[in-house]
Amino acid sequence: MTEQEKMAAALWFNPADKSLALQRKNAKALCQQMNQQGPLPFKAHQQLATQLFGKVGSCYIEPHFFCDYGYNIELGKNFYANHNCVILDAAKVCIGDDVLLGPAVQIYTVTHPLDALQRKTGLEQGKAVTIGHSVWIGGGAIILPGITIGDGAVIAAGSVVTKDVPAHVVVAGNPAQIIKTLG
Repeated sequence: MTEQEKMAAALWFNPADKSLALQRKNAKALCQQMNQQGPLPFKAHQQLATQLFGKVGSCYIEPHFFCDYGYNIELGKNFYANHNCVILDAAKVCIGDDVLLGPAVQIYTVTHPLDALQRKTGLEQGKAVTIGHSVWIGGGAIILPGITIGDGAVIAAGSVVTKDVPAHVVVAGNPAQIIKTLG
């Protein structure tokens, strides 16, 4: 089994693998083009997004955006990410339609061994993140590996999401807790 196959299967994998390193390098080159100074025309932005991401409905991402592989990110229609978004996509990141990310939102799929000796091996594991439709994630929020966020949820600015979020609620804090039910 290749390291990429291990990564896709949510097994421990070696990110130093030459093929994976090249894929990250290619994704970073596309991010750099997307992050160029001055706003890109929408059509040019969509073309770059189509090259970078595994699936794109329609999106606009403000500079500066960073990801690891790109092809593990699937975006629905009407996706918007404000400045300084980071998506570490060692596993799938599926984002629904009409999703808004505030500035400096971070979505992580990658994790490392808890045991210090195992961490020295450099192995990583990806855990998929799923974000439903019509979700708003406020500025500076962090979504940890393996999280699912339900449709219509709101993640308050600065929150750290450590467990799944049901549909139609507002969560806030570190760790994020439900503070309000919507509708």
